[in-house]
Amino acid sequence: MSSDHGTGAPQAGEAVLSTLNVDGSRRWIRPKIERGRFWRRRLVVAWLLIALFTVLPYVKVGGKPSILLDIVHRRFTIFGATFMPTETVLLMLALLGAVLSIFFVTALFGRIWCGWACPQTVYMEFLYRPLEQWLEGGRRAGRRHQEGRAVRRALKYPLFLLISAFLAHTFLAYFVGIEQLFDWVRSSPAEHPVAFATMAITTGLMFFDFAWFREQMCTVVCPYGRIQSVLLDTSSVVVGYDGRRGEPRGRMGQRRRESGAAFGDCIDCRACVATCPTGIDIRDGLQMECIHCTQCIDACDRVMERIGKPRGLVRYGTVSSFNGERPRWLRPRTVFYLAILVVVFGLLGSALARRASADAGVLRGLGAPYVQRDDGRLVNQLRVKIANRSDEPRSYEIEVLGVEEAKIVAPQNPLSVAAGETGMAVLFIETSPDIFERGRREITLRIHDGIDYDRRIPYRLLGPFELRRLPAAGD
Repeated sequence: MSSDHGTGAPQAGEAVLSTLNVDGSRRWIRPKIERGRFWRRRLVVAWLLIALFTVLPYVKVGGKPSILLDIVHRRFTIFGATFMPTETVLLMLALLGAVLSIFFVTALFGRIWCGWACPQTVYMEFLYRPLEQWLEGGRRAGRRHQEGRAVRRALKYPLFLLISAFLAHTFLAYFVGIEQLFDWVRSSPAEHPVAFATMAITTGLMFFDFAWFREQMCTVVCPYGRIQSVLLDTSSVVVGYDGRRGEPRGRMGQRRRESGAAFGDCIDCRACVATCPTGIDIRDGLQMECIHCTQCIDACDRVMERIGKPRGLVRYGTVSSFNGERPRWLRPRTVFYLAILVVVFGLLGSALARRASADAGVLRGLGAPYVQRDDGRLVNQLRVKIANRSDEPRSYEIEVLGVEEAKIVAPQNPLSVAAGETGMAVLFIETSPDIFERGRREITLRIHDGIDYDRRIPYRLLGPFELRRLPAAGD
């Protein structure tokens, strides 16, 4: 946004970055809210998302919270289904699918997430900033000292802090549950210092972000804007300026003075700049700071209607369409992303469909691989770990298949495991040494609950390895 004025260096007072002046001071951005057609649509989407975020912790699905990310107990409930940390395949596929979905959507529609659904944009532009402009009198009032403005500003920060505390409590409910949160709110912070500190820190971070840091979260911290150069191409949908139609620019006074000159539709009113929440000029082309909020579209459309020109000088489009070329929806990048997404979500759906009510694993016992008793029988120690994914307590019986004379000695068999918990049984398998060949014997452990879980796990018992005497020379 800076210019050289013929010297090759920016002058004092000009903006080097959209949020920084050349002297290093913060450039505070107070955008004008342009209530056009896109703003009204974004308003509906924003408040639907705010309502969804607020209500979800209260919604129950099958008697469980709709979303509960219980990190302490390592249980994650999503719309009635509880997932354990042992389900690494599901977690890997879900994360891979989320990342590839971001790549695919960005390749097609640019930063539509940033402008329409990102919590930073939603809360900043449709909650905090409207409250600020209501209290301080809007963009123009922010530039001059009016009587009573200091009092209204003093009211703004307590209100911001109160909203941040509410959001922090709602955010915490996703990790501890709404019932636990209400118990903590009604009790003294000394009874739950860690939870209180978490809530206080989250409140402070939100207040700092929305009251001071603001658009710098998008332009300085968030990595999404920086990686968009790798994700976008000339056929990706972006918010852009049609330079072929708009150039050369000319203000209305200049057009009247130079009536014979050929001007484009842009009258250089800078309405698009005045409404930008990150302070950029959309006419400079695609920029990292652009969050595709469409405020420049609404502002430019209003100006075009006023001067009798068609809307769309600033609009959703592709770089290729702005250059007069035809965009291509099917291209190697999007086809590749789509193909991988189909594979990943196909595998995820298959894994979810085959997901059992429990997960069992067998570990070898601690210490010696086996013990031989005085009567000659061998004892292998092993551990069976069972995670109960169902909504009720289950009892799991463990049997040995493949060796009829094998005997299981266990402190607890069947093993009782509470709903959503993990239990471990220590087993001692007694066998005759005659069943081993070269120090090993393959068996099968059957683990079942008599309801819907029945799994067979192969396991190798260890025993004595007898070396055969090699025939001597001359034998």
